[in-house]
Amino acid sequence: MLETGQAPPLTSEPRKPVNPLLRRKPVEQMVAEGGQGEGGTLRRSLTMWQLTMISIGATLGTGIFVVLGEAAPKAGPAVTISFVIAGLTALFSALSYAELAGSVPVSGSSYSYSYATMGEFIAWVCGWCLVLEYAVSVAAVAVGWGQYLNELLDGTIGVTIPDAVSAPLGEGGFINLPSLVVVLLAMVFLMRGAKESARINTIMVAVKIVTLVLFIGIGVMGIKSGNYAPLAPLGITGISAAASTLFFSYIGFDAASTAGEEAKNPKKDLPRAIMLSLGIVTVLYCLVAFVAVGALPWKDFEGTEAALAQIMTNVTGDSFWGVVLAAGAVVAIASVVFAVLYGQTRILFAMSRDGLVPKVFAKVDEKTGAPRANVVIVSLFCGALAAFIPLGELANATSIGTLFAFALVNVAVVILRRTKPDMPRTFKVALFPVTPILGFLACGYMMYSLPTATWIAFGVWMAFGLVVYFLYGIRRSRLATAEVATAEK
Repeated sequence: MLETGQAPPLTSEPRKPVNPLLRRKPVEQMVAEGGQGEGGTLRRSLTMWQLTMISIGATLGTGIFVVLGEAAPKAGPAVTISFVIAGLTALFSALSYAELAGSVPVSGSSYSYSYATMGEFIAWVCGWCLVLEYAVSVAAVAVGWGQYLNELLDGTIGVTIPDAVSAPLGEGGFINLPSLVVVLLAMVFLMRGAKESARINTIMVAVKIVTLVLFIGIGVMGIKSGNYAPLAPLGITGISAAASTLFFSYIGFDAASTAGEEAKNPKKDLPRAIMLSLGIVTVLYCLVAFVAVGALPWKDFEGTEAALAQIMTNVTGDSFWGVVLAAGAVVAIASVVFAVLYGQTRILFAMSRDGLVPKVFAKVDEKTGAPRANVVIVSLFCGALAAFIPLGELANATSIGTLFAFALVNVAVVILRRTKPDMPRTFKVALFPVTPILGFLACGYMMYSLPTATWIAFGVWMAFGLVVYFLYGIRRSRLATAEVATAEK
């Protein structure tokens, strides 16, 4: 009998020695280890509704409240089309995620899917991309939170936080203190456990949905048809570039898949939560973007990260509605920080349990059922990024990490269908294998559209990751230690 917190032994049929880079972790073993950490276990307490709220919480708000100001100057009024393209690209991958989440309901998300299908090395690369995706996403969103906080403070008490402590280096300040604060607040709530965190997240998600619906209702009165012409002033290149940036806004369903070991009925609820959340988010994004560029000339979005509050004030002629929007945005963006930070900690939890990163990330507190040390370490790292790095570079870096991980998920679906055709699947990708192939190609195209500076940063990040793997992970992997133990018998 296993003791609490002890992972099941590596029991599988004898296999011939394989290249360490290609060793795979059996799906059955992944499922058997579900929830097991160092010194405790994660608790299965999340319902389908709560999983959907985690997904929406990690997604809805980022692209509209923050990155719209970055994307509109690239695509012009056609930014709505950019949202559609990014959403369709996300849909292809979401279908693959839904199938794998129902078949392999574990915390590692695409990292675990890659480990089961493509081997340890590809899994490490995917996991390293997810660290980039989640950690940098938290930081990028937290940066935008500070902009709306200033809007709220200015509209209520007539005071704003000085640039010196509300803007990062290179943008007129020394430290973005508000962004650091929101990350630390999320850390405090996450340390209480998944069930309590889900309740708080649900409340925040409800607030931001109401806020966006209110914006649509008021903003539509300020639409001027002339603002939609020319539709695409920078052509298809601008639309593609904006779509690549906006794809950063569709990573919520990926966060939902990281809750596989804390869901009550993961095989059924995860696929449903993934698809439902993506549909809700895409519709709201497109509606808000259409209204926003109709009410404000696209060139006026340049340099602003609180455009929606500005539009509300312009349309009504009353700063009160801008303040209401800013208040909703403060809650909305905080929920994104909260949900994405949750996802990051669960990715590292899975990697730690497999021995690829230090054991501290898999240590679970017995009272709360939360990986508290993991939460603290990740929060401090993300908070530091948010405090000192400009938003634009953070968003692009997140996009490329996300796209790479999503591309691998589409490949994993094809491989698992071939290697385990009889595995029970509660959800299947439609039009297989066309859909995952299109998903892979779409991700590749959007990666190609990202600027050279982003690719350079991605290359540096991956090079650092390879050093970590070959100096640490490849030797400390649980599969590696099991092989050594077997050879010594």
